[in-house]
Amino acid sequence: MTVDTAAPAPQATASGAGEHRSFKPRYPAWLALPSLAYQIIFFLGAMAILVAFSFATQTGFNQITYGFSLEQYKAVLDPTYLGIFVRTLAMAAGGTLLTVVIGYPVAYWMARYLGDKKLLALLLIIVPFWTSFLIRTYALKIILDSNGFVGQTLHLDIMYSAWAVGIGLVYNYLPLFILPVFSSLERMDWTLIEAANDLSAKPFSAFRQVTLPLTLPGFVTGALLVFIPMTGEYVVPAILGGGKFVFIGNVIGDAFNSAQNPPFGSALAISLMLALSIFVVIYILVATKEERFGS
Repeated sequence: MTVDTAAPAPQATASGAGEHRSFKPRYPAWLALPSLAYQIIFFLGAMAILVAFSFATQTGFNQITYGFSLEQYKAVLDPTYLGIFVRTLAMAAGGTLLTVVIGYPVAYWMARYLGDKKLLALLLIIVPFWTSFLIRTYALKIILDSNGFVGQTLHLDIMYSAWAVGIGLVYNYLPLFILPVFSSLERMDWTLIEAANDLSAKPFSAFRQVTLPLTLPGFVTGALLVFIPMTGEYVVPAILGGGKFVFIGNVIGDAFNSAQNPPFGSALAISLMLALSIFVVIYILVATKEERFGS
C-alpha cells in the first residue's frame, strides 16, 4: 500500500472563511513633512526665541544680554501684573460662561428642531467670520456708543468699561463655541432622549444624564476654543476698553512695542502659556476618557 505523504492543499474552512483581518493602509510619512516643517520653524522656533528672551536681561533701550536670569519672571510676580493676570482670567472665564449660556441653547435648537434649515442657521452664524475681527469690533463700538441710537434709546453708557469688553468678547467668540457643540449634538441619537422620557425622566434630568455627557467633548472643545484666545485678547480691550481696562495681552504688546522690553514681554507670554496649559491638560484628560468610553 502506498502512502501519500504530500501536504494537502490549503482549503478554505468555514472558520477561516469567517476570519476578518483588519487592514491598515500605510500612510506615506513624507506627506506630513510640509506641516511638520511649518510647525518646527514658526511654532517651536518662535517658542525657543521667546524662552531665550525670557531668561535674558535688558541692559539698555532695545539692548539685550542673553543668559539665564530669572529677573523677568520675578517681575511678573509683581502685584500689579498679578492683578492684571487675575483680571484677565476672570474676564475670560466670565466671557466663556456667558458664551456657554448663550451658545449651547442655540446649538441645541439648531441640531434638534430646525431640520433641513439647520445648515442655513449655521451659515448665518459663520457669516461674521467673513469680515475682519477688527472691523467687527469697531462696528460693535458704534453700536455701544452712548451717543448712538442704541445708547440714547436704552440710555446706556457702558463704553470703555468691563461691560463693553465682556460684550465684545462674547460677540466675537460665540461662533467658536457653537460650531463644535452643534457638531456633537448633530451626531447624537435623539431616541435616547425619547427613551429617557418614556422612563419618566424629567427634561432637565434627561439633559443632565444623557445629552450633556454625550456632548461633553464638543462642550469642552468649544469652551477651550473660546477661553484660551480670550485670555490673550488684545483688540477688544484696546478698542472697547479704551485703555482703561487692559488685559495681559495688552501688557505683553506694550512690553514689545512701546517699552521695547522683549525679555519682560516674553516672560509674561510664557507665564500666560503655562497657566493655560492647565486647561489644555484638562481637555486632554476629558478627550482621552471619551475615546476610551467610545471604544
